Amino acid sequence: MSFEKVLLIEDEAVVRNMLQETFLRRKCSVVGAGTLADAAAAIARDSYDLVMLDIRLPDGDGQGFLEQLAALPERPLVIVITGYGSIESAVNCMRAGAFDYVMKPFSPSQIDVILKKAQSFRQLLQVNRLLSDPGDEGDGLVGRSPAMVRLRQLIERVAPTDATVFISGESGTGKEMIAREIYRRSPRRQQPFIKVNCASISETLIESEFFGHERGAFTGATERREGRFELAHNGTLLLDEVSEISGPLQAKLLRVLQEREFERVGGNRTIKVNVRILATSNRDLLRNVEEGNFRHDLYYRLNVFPVIVPPLRERPEDILLLADHFLRRYARKHGIKVTGYAESARRAMMAYRWPGNVRELQNVVERAVILSENGRPVTAVALGLPVPEGPVEMPEMPAVEEGAAAEADGRLREAAPGPAPAAPEPVAVTDASGGVLSIAALEKQAIRAALAQTDGNRTQAATLLGISIRTLRNKLQEYREAGEPVDVAGADDKE
Repeated sequence: MSFEKVLLIEDEAVVRNMLQETFLRRKCSVVGAGTLADAAAAIARDSYDLVMLDIRLPDGDGQGFLEQLAALPERPLVIVITGYGSIESAVNCMRAGAFDYVMKPFSPSQIDVILKKAQSFRQLLQVNRLLSDPGDEGDGLVGRSPAMVRLRQLIERVAPTDATVFISGESGTGKEMIAREIYRRSPRRQQPFIKVNCASISETLIESEFFGHERGAFTGATERREGRFELAHNGTLLLDEVSEISGPLQAKLLRVLQEREFERVGGNRTIKVNVRILATSNRDLLRNVEEGNFRHDLYYRLNVFPVIVPPLRERPEDILLLADHFLRRYARKHGIKVTGYAESARRAMMAYRWPGNVRELQNVVERAVILSENGRPVTAVALGLPVPEGPVEMPEMPAVEEGAAAEADGRLREAAPGPAPAAPEPVAVTDASGGVLSIAALEKQAIRAALAQTDGNRTQAATLLGISIRTLRNKLQEYREAGEPVDVAGADDKE
């Protein structure tokens, strides 16, 4: 995040010209002032990102002018310039709000070092207005089901790269949590993590949220503002519910993803950024493309590395693990000591379909903890779930006890010792006569099984098989051309 408008308050023309050349090389707009009166006039006309302020000026003390700068609505960063014998005055200026100081005589390289620090500090200030701690949710990835094991493997592969990741899944499955895990394990984890919820911002404001705006760009734009792309420079930007953005903005977003550059609303200066993109959606984005509601080129630009988050009903092995995890959290939060779940509560949770997925389970458990009595287990009545009358299939792995909290933490590491998840039914390697099947036949059989398991969804089947969607399409085309199509309903038209 570079400085765009700089005010140089320095009475020595040689020093002022040297500083001006330094900032012009950085493509900054520079205004020079030799006196406090000229500086006050410049401040009245415009706002500035950075002020280089000499302490001793012909018509007054720069330290007093610093107080005027601190009172501005758009307060600039101030770097104090001081000569020999004025260190104490410079320190007083820093106590009054200056960012740093530089001693005369100084070299352009010294200025470069200070400016680099100042730019990083300014970005941090801007980011802190939007950024919550990426670790504030603290859930990690809880679960030992085959679906969660596969999800961890995908995260471990893609996190260290700069690839764009598209995370899809139903509402409440934890798509944002997956994005945060990718960020935590990436080389950019020390840089900003900026989120923009595309569904919660009005269409008239979302372009400004993305790219920022200049002062006066529209009614109410009383000051220049950096957008989310600019604030995420060198870090990661999460486009949450990206399917909700309008067609015109999709075209502008495509350009940013391709060129990593944009202009603010109302501006003409091209800004280049180095940002990793993560995107989420609870919609079938490919269907939106087919219906003409989403650009196909933007879809393929976002869908570099697809990650599908399974719904909770497809990972029943994780329901009680998650329930125990949330129980411990909310018992601590609300100061209520509960002794686990009653058997009726466990049966009720396993029988329920959880249309709201993990988020619904989390909310149900918090409510149940509040309604429960100290020293008593949580009941199905407290959960607000019906108790099934017939038998309920319970997971084989034991529920996690209080003393095993670390084991059930479920963060990205190898699963703790315990009963392994049930293995999928093996693919047959022999034919009806007992002969060994060829590799090609096994391959076709595996593709057929994956498509059957995903109801013909090729994207999900490719993920299960560990191949790209393009490879799967090519294989299906080969089988059709050979007159041996894979006989799975919908396999040729669902992705």
